[in-house]
Amino acid sequence: MSLVRVHNFSVSLDGFGVGEGQQLDAPFGHAGHRLMQWAFPTRTFTQMGFHGEGPGDTGVDEAFASRWATDIGVEIMGRNKFGPQRGPWADEQWRGWWGDDPPFHSPVIVLTHHPRPTLQMNGGTSFHFVDAAPAEALQRARELAEGKDVRIGGGTTTIREFLAADLIDEMHIVVVPILLGRGERLWDGLEGLDEGFHIEPVSSPSGVVHLTFSRRQV
Repeated sequence: MSLVRVHNFSVSLDGFGVGEGQQLDAPFGHAGHRLMQWAFPTRTFTQMGFHGEGPGDTGVDEAFASRWATDIGVEIMGRNKFGPQRGPWADEQWRGWWGDDPPFHSPVIVLTHHPRPTLQMNGGTSFHFVDAAPAEALQRARELAEGKDVRIGGGTTTIREFLAADLIDEMHIVVVPILLGRGERLWDGLEGLDEGFHIEPVSSPSGVVHLTFSRRQV
């Protein structure tokens, strides 16, 4: 069966994956871009259009960042990753943070209590708005993935819910040396999670620590 994976998800030293006060001009709330500063200079993120026109850096951070799309057939994300709106859609003009050609190039399931019609974008990305619990959403994702792996793209609450449901096989978490103090914490309610995974840390010259979680074989 295909794997369920998390890639390039950053948390602060105190465990916050997003700051408080997300809005249109602040996708990460009061954290600004500090959680993702390690990633923007990499070749992978540069090619996605996040850091100028150069070739992008190689090295430890790129080695991890570049794995995010390999053998991925579909992404599952929470509504707050798709956009800043809450509650019923005021309108359906919002098409995500990424412009007309998002970097996913695959189907994307957006978890929301307020479904809307599928949104077809350029480059092979399509957004499917689904009201479902993690297990049901994963079943739908595997139908769309055509045998490839499923990426849980975030945000914080979505990853935490899939971890709580014991549905994640591999996970790449980046610990960034900042303290946010408020926002949404990844690890709340997940005591003992480490017992189910082999965890390998790798330090980077950029100051972050890459943690790779691999499910232990029973």
